[in-house]
Amino acid sequence: MRLEKYISDLLYRYQCITVPGFGSFLTQNQPAAVDTHTNTFYPPTKLLSFNAQLKSNDGLLTKYVSEVEHISYEEAAKQLEEVVIRWKKSLENKEKINLKNIGDLSFSEDGKFIFDPVNEVNYLTSSFGLSSLVTPSITREIFKQEVEELEAQTPILFTPERRARRSYLKYAALFLLAISAGTIGYQLMNNQQVKNYQVVAQEAQEQVQKNIQEATFFNTTPIEMPSITLDLVKEPLKYHIVAGAFRVEENADKRIVQLQDKGYKAEKIGVNRYGLHQVAYASFADVDDALNFLRKIKTKESSEAWLLVSE
Repeated sequence: MRLEKYISDLLYRYQCITVPGFGSFLTQNQPAAVDTHTNTFYPPTKLLSFNAQLKSNDGLLTKYVSEVEHISYEEAAKQLEEVVIRWKKSLENKEKINLKNIGDLSFSEDGKFIFDPVNEVNYLTSSFGLSSLVTPSITREIFKQEVEELEAQTPILFTPERRARRSYLKYAALFLLAISAGTIGYQLMNNQQVKNYQVVAQEAQEQVQKNIQEATFFNTTPIEMPSITLDLVKEPLKYHIVAGAFRVEENADKRIVQLQDKGYKAEKIGVNRYGLHQVAYASFADVDDALNFLRKIKTKESSEAWLLVSE
């Protein structure tokens, strides 16, 4: 799976795309700029960067992959995990990861990420179709100096010319006046015809409405519909927004009380494989509802919250 293709698609719409367990690609808007040395104008753009510390799953990339590949959310998460494992192995082997339309990732000598973004792609949609422009230098002052030198050497004198009055101008004025009068008369006549047409059309419309009202009738006898009983199957709440995991169950209970006081439907969702009691802000049956709630929690409550999918 070419994961960079999906990351590139999302960079046009969002400022932070997180690859779970690996890091986040960030964008920052930069206004238009000009290089006075090269006379180059650059349109507004998005600057790309990479942060290896932001790697908790926010669900955005996973959900997009599941929609494009037409697979379940769980299968998409599994494929992302396999890609991340390959990337980490390549970096540990001192190999460079080339992400098309995004940039190159590699490790430095001290084991830190080095990200070299591409400059050919502009992810700012408002600048679509705009490219850098190189203009020639302005030579207005040079031309002005040359003209002043020519005027000093050869003064230019203008002699006003007396023009004889021509009799045919009188006839031309009369001709234009006749044309204007004819045009105005035509417009007045045309406007009157339009008004007459509107009156006739309105009368016809009123007659049609009258005929429709006379031909319309209603049956006042109520129709008895048979009663229907539906057995609704409640979907399991398999998507949990985790608030924390505690070694001591008493601490987990205290956290639940704190969250419930804030209005959350907090509860314990079991013990994980490490023996920790997990507490969730809320649980959902639909992955879209869970992801929307996770974004709100990350903004208002805690950036450490994450999505857990139970089997």
